[in-house]
Amino acid sequence: MRAENVVEKMAEGAFLYILRCADGSFYIGITRTALEIRIAQHNSGVLGGYTVTRRPVTLVFSQWFDRITDAIENERKLKKWSRAKKEAFVRGDFAALRHLAARRSPYPSTPPGGVD
Repeated sequence: MRAENVVEKMAEGAFLYILRCADGSFYIGITRTALEIRIAQHNSGVLGGYTVTRRPVTLVFSQWFDRITDAIENERKLKKWSRAKKEAFVRGDFAALRHLAARRSPYPSTPPGGVD
């Protein structure tokens, strides 16, 4: 693939990435730039925000999406997950992830039809 095509393809899609911060917390984000550049930006503090006081950060997961909207959708889902689910995901422990995602109550939160 020619260099122009690579740059054009990157402009269409985005990386979803998870960083482990120095305090053990996770940061989840997306970028259209190269991951190496984005991680360097986090570690230099130039981006500010959540990671600026939690440096250094380490990349623990990344995935390329051809459409940025898919990356954004998955970022939003992951950000809602519990720490335990994020840990299992980063480890690749999909059995634990299924267990953590299981409904705790045998009853739905609203009755069928949505009416009492």
